[in-house]
Amino acid sequence: MYDYIIIGAGSAGCVLANRLSADPSNRVLLLEAGPRDRHPFIHMPAGLAKLAGNTRLNWNYSTAPEPHLDGRTLWWPRGKVLGGSSSINAMCYVRGVAGDYDDWAAHGASGWDWASVLPYFRRAEANARGADALHGGDGPLSVSELRHVNVLSDAFVTAGGQAGYARNDDFNGPRQTGFGLYQVTQRDGARCSAAVAYLRPAQARANLTVRSGALVSGITFEGSGSGRRAGGVMYSVRGKAFHPQAAREVLLCGGAINSPQLLMLSGIGEATALRRLDIDVVADLPGVGANLQDHLDISTVRHCTQAVTYDRLSDLRVAFDYFLRGHRGPGTSNIAEAGAFVRSPLAPDARADIQLHFIPAMLDDHGRHRLQGDGYTVHACFLRPRSRGRITLTSSRAGDKPRIEANYLGDAEGFDLRMALECARVSREVLAQPAFDAYRGAPIFPARDDLDDDGLVAFIRAKAETVYHPVGSCRMGNDEAAVVDPQLRVRGVAGLRVVDASVMPTLPGGNTNAPTIMIAERVADLILADA
Repeated sequence: MYDYIIIGAGSAGCVLANRLSADPSNRVLLLEAGPRDRHPFIHMPAGLAKLAGNTRLNWNYSTAPEPHLDGRTLWWPRGKVLGGSSSINAMCYVRGVAGDYDDWAAHGASGWDWASVLPYFRRAEANARGADALHGGDGPLSVSELRHVNVLSDAFVTAGGQAGYARNDDFNGPRQTGFGLYQVTQRDGARCSAAVAYLRPAQARANLTVRSGALVSGITFEGSGSGRRAGGVMYSVRGKAFHPQAAREVLLCGGAINSPQLLMLSGIGEATALRRLDIDVVADLPGVGANLQDHLDISTVRHCTQAVTYDRLSDLRVAFDYFLRGHRGPGTSNIAEAGAFVRSPLAPDARADIQLHFIPAMLDDHGRHRLQGDGYTVHACFLRPRSRGRITLTSSRAGDKPRIEANYLGDAEGFDLRMALECARVSREVLAQPAFDAYRGAPIFPARDDLDDDGLVAFIRAKAETVYHPVGSCRMGNDEAAVVDPQLRVRGVAGLRVVDASVMPTLPGGNTNAPTIMIAERVADLILADA
């Protein structure tokens, strides 16, 4: 018997494990399907490039054929390891802007406006620049400057200024728009994942049990009708089954794919679809798996005429500098060193609606396809897509992957496609600036510089990919279609919450790791107050 059972040791699960076990009277069980975070490339920041194909640390999902992207199936890597995706991501620390959270509150997520969430962002953060009105200085999550910056990343920031955009040294400061270098979730040149920041300091506590390699197959319930309450969890480790009980709450932190999947496997979802798979219905919630959103990424890639890119790095030299010289050199790079936030002519309000990540290397198919030579890449995504997808079950077995229909560019008005064109336009504009004259080689993707809009649309449909920010599939709100209420309690049952990126009503304007950690920080307070 435990007080709290947490399913998933990703960003949110690690936060909850730390905050709930801080009271020694709380007995906490944390379950993670993947292994412990011992792989050295997890902790060496540039090692993320070597983790792409490691399916032991990655759920290795793919979407269903995407009808508006030439019927392609898109690869969706998600972390399957202590720390979840915070152990394999590019470490960019970005929160979004105040309007993102005020929108959440205005559409039914009361208590999630900017004034309410900012204290939790600050509580989580240990910014190397120190604390101020917008930043925390002594939280668990280290946020620091890059130790190593490629010359091409500096050229990208300079090119932004030449194109007429402002310089911005803090994308989480008073103004988000502009070009600059990202701050990163690193500590002393090493990755500061949620496992490092939150779980590692708590693991010695006698009241916290962490089980890795634990695949959860379902949540069990007590009572009947409106009195149904989550009472336990079924999971297995190396073929051996377990069924621990939760005296207070079960906390589902599986992320935008696994959380709706496990709810449906446990009988919470659209009743007709569940019965079709012979799953007993606990709560008829058609919103489970709906409202799926993601940032679609358009990558512009060019050859580089100088041998300064990360394409030619010696793995041996990088490892030597990093592991034997005190975390120095390119091994400390997050690869996506520079970036920007831009407000396009299509923006409906004052917020930036395009984000750029610059890579001083050639990336194709998430880096899984190695291109010959030297080059550089601009990733561009539109921040507030209108298309919505869904997650559905393919079977009643926990080990079978769910069906992911991202429905990219699927909005009826065609707005998302127009935004994708803006992303391609801004990328090409920046790369055409004088700062790149000394480096600019032949175009790779797209293969020509003179494409018209029709040519760019064909390029987007053929090459666009995820930038790893799926959210929204267990949306919070106060309406009948919401899956969880603003306290993240699952509607129709007691003792069960979802705490992860799946509860976000809409995408924030930027990367999603910091907002996920904020959500868990705030809900930890709500859980403890209820107890």
